[in-house]
Amino acid sequence: FRYYLSLPPIIRAYGTACLAVTTVCSLQLLHPAYIALIYEDVFYRLQVWRLFTSFFFLGKFSINFGIRLLMIARYGVQLEQATFDRRTADFLWMMIFGGLTLLGLSAIPFLWNPFLGISLVFMLLYVWSREFPNAQINMYGLVTFKAFYLPWTMLALDVIFGSPILPDLLGIIAGHLYYFLTVLHPLSTGRTYLKTPRWVQKLVRRYRIGAPAQVNSRAAVQPEQQPGTGTAFRGRSYRLSD
Repeated sequence: FRYYLSLPPIIRAYGTACLAVTTVCSLQLLHPAYIALIYEDVFYRLQVWRLFTSFFFLGKFSINFGIRLLMIARYGVQLEQATFDRRTADFLWMMIFGGLTLLGLSAIPFLWNPFLGISLVFMLLYVWSREFPNAQINMYGLVTFKAFYLPWTMLALDVIFGSPILPDLLGIIAGHLYYFLTVLHPLSTGRTYLKTPRWVQKLVRRYRIGAPAQVNSRAAVQPEQQPGTGTAFRGRSYRLSD
């Protein structure tokens, strides 16, 4: 219980919602069809809750569900505690922007996906892999590789085990779009087009979510390039112990 209370607020809330919704659906207390993203029901029957509930279902109880939950607990927590330390509003905006991007992508017929929870988790994983590109990942004690390749490795494993890859791809696209607009493009042009809206900042301050914000601009932080690495491995050079 102490570990649970020690988790950062946004990831704790999201992980709890995912666990609760998945548990209710797995116990057959609620059919997943009632929370799936079906745009016809959203617009013609005004079932607007589908725009939110589709992000909280990670599939019924299985090994894959456990892996997704662990991804939230590890990579999501590290993002909020390290990269977005004392910038809760920025982290919340990242989650909101990711959700809006996924809703937009899913509106395209051939990219439609009824449940976007896995995609949002993959977005977190992708952003984490860009923030900690040189962290060493040990996969099941068999192979070690840089964190930069982790999203693609997880996608390849889904292909091998027959899981749908569309949710993974949507998450990677959303994550790259966010990282490009907030880090890569500002570093190359000096202009930031995606900033945390004031209403998000006011929301965080009003309800005192997370720690007080630092006077810090995400785009102003110059990432360090590790010796001997290419552009693809540029990140903020955080240590896993930070």
